[in-house]
Amino acid sequence: MKDNYMKKILIIPDIKNLDESLSLAEKYSLGFEYNDFFIPSVLDDAEKADEIIRTYKEKTLPDYCTLHGAFFDVIPFSPDEKIRDISLMRINQSIDTARKVGASAVVFHTNYNPFLNSKDYISDWIEKNAVIWGKILGDNADVSIYLENMFDTSPEIMSALSEKLCSHENYGVCLDYAHASLSKVPAYEWAEVLGKYVKHIHINDNDLVSDLHLAWGSGKIDKDKFYQAYEKYLGDATILVETTPMENKRTSLEVLKADGFID
Repeated sequence: MKDNYMKKILIIPDIKNLDESLSLAEKYSLGFEYNDFFIPSVLDDAEKADEIIRTYKEKTLPDYCTLHGAFFDVIPFSPDEKIRDISLMRINQSIDTARKVGASAVVFHTNYNPFLNSKDYISDWIEKNAVIWGKILGDNADVSIYLENMFDTSPEIMSALSEKLCSHENYGVCLDYAHASLSKVPAYEWAEVLGKYVKHIHINDNDLVSDLHLAWGSGKIDKDKFYQAYEKYLGDATILVETTPMENKRTSLEVLKADGFID
């Protein structure tokens, strides 16, 4: 494996147990990925959002942090103009919040609909998203924007979109390895196809049937295959251990350490 110093690992902080999250971050030299701001009720309550930001910024936070952007019904490529407008508003709110809390990157879902899989739909989806995200990337060059596979059934569509967006230095793919493991295409192949675009990764475990967000090593995802994929295709990408309970975070980090993937 590559030297551990090249791997930047993140966890989701728990604002209700922030000191515990900070202690774990210090122990393993972790960053944070904030998951407090994609909830519509928070996005619509500026006072509440500012309160959460203040709570974080009262502490000495990790040097490198990311933020999960809004994703519920966020369809900026919708043919419905009103839905497009609301979606773009949510995207811009997420990016503005990232600046306020000091996050370097924002993760958004592709929200591709796998049941609309005609060639015309896919071609139109790629073209529309290339225009929309190209403008967002150009307007926000100070913040990295990562698109995450969610319902995507294969990596080819994200690859085609990424080819059109990769000229923006602040663009990257967030490869959710657990989501990829639920598709018909082996997760290792997702890493192979998308590797040159991947800047961020989400890992957790599942039963290869449902997106369970289990502790790493407690489900059926082949850990060794992930480690091989990381070393071969993804070695510069940051990694979020995307599980919420503190016990799951600790277990995941202990497994990663026992496997020799991190110090």
